[in-house]
Amino acid sequence: MNYAYLKLMKYHLFFSFLFLFIYNGTSQDSLSTASEVDTTIVNTIVIRKTQEKIKHIPRSAKLTNPYISFKRTTPLSKKFKRFRIPSFWIKENHLGVSFNEAAFVNWNAGGNNSITGLANLKVERNYKFRYIQWDNYLELKYGLNAQEDRKLRKSGDEIRMSSTFGYRKDTITNWYYSVKANVRTQFSNGYKYPDRTTPISRFMAPGYFFFGAGNSYITPDQKFNLYTSPVTLKATYVLDQRLADNGAFGVKKAITDANGEIITPGETVFVELGLLITNTWQTNVAKNVKMKHRVSLYTDYLSSFGNVDVDWELNFHLTVNKYIKANIGTHIIYDDDILFDEIKDANGLVIDSGVPRIQFKQILGVGILYDF
Repeated sequence: MNYAYLKLMKYHLFFSFLFLFIYNGTSQDSLSTASEVDTTIVNTIVIRKTQEKIKHIPRSAKLTNPYISFKRTTPLSKKFKRFRIPSFWIKENHLGVSFNEAAFVNWNAGGNNSITGLANLKVERNYKFRYIQWDNYLELKYGLNAQEDRKLRKSGDEIRMSSTFGYRKDTITNWYYSVKANVRTQFSNGYKYPDRTTPISRFMAPGYFFFGAGNSYITPDQKFNLYTSPVTLKATYVLDQRLADNGAFGVKKAITDANGEIITPGETVFVELGLLITNTWQTNVAKNVKMKHRVSLYTDYLSSFGNVDVDWELNFHLTVNKYIKANIGTHIIYDDDILFDEIKDANGLVIDSGVPRIQFKQILGVGILYDF
């Protein structure tokens, strides 16, 4: 009987454990026992203060050990500039003074002491964004020459202003539809030395004004600019009545009687309509040597088509350092409205107005240039 009772208890315990096992495996609590980890483990990165060179490397291993050295490094050539908000305007300001001097002391071959100074100011404001290109510049030049036993003479005099507005159809092409305006004149009176009483030119006598529309080809770096305008208005102003009465610079001269008395004063404005082509180009021809080229070609449709007025400048700028520079340049002008070798009779009446000639100027100077 004891044996049967033990066997019964054995089966009872077996089924009890089986029931508890099944019940705990299939039952589920109302709350989930699993939860996401809310912490992040960050591994420690070890940075060596000094890098040690590996002494023994197996032949089969292709390893490189970086080694920091400052032996071949050079300092910055320009001062570090803080970050500025990008602008679509390109601004340039150049102020320069160049000199050319000659001095003689007991010089057997002879010569006069002389010094020439030329001041130059150039301001540019260029805007470029997507379809629009707008270029503006102002250039002022004035120079004096002083020689021993001689009064001061003018060696340079120019005022030049230009504005060109261009629009292109997309951002890939370099061709623009352009409108251009240009003004050119001088500061003070010009004389045919040694005569200092009768000026041959003055402020706005002559003064030139160009206005037209056409096409421009401008490279992305803006160092090459070709402008062609089939319709350009050219106005020549002679705002000095004496010069206007003489018909200077192409204006219609005064009508006089047999005694030379003026019946109808000369006109002060002469208007032409023609074709204009301008080109500017700058490039580095050698180290520290920059070439700048500017040319303007104009021909009139109405009175003298095919007779081209030329205004061409070619300059080479040699850089010694940041402030000292040298300049070698030439300037050629040909305008059939500017006449030379005028002939007058004994009474002072003009018999022959003269003929047009090529005007040539050569410049060589060393000076100081400051950019701001």
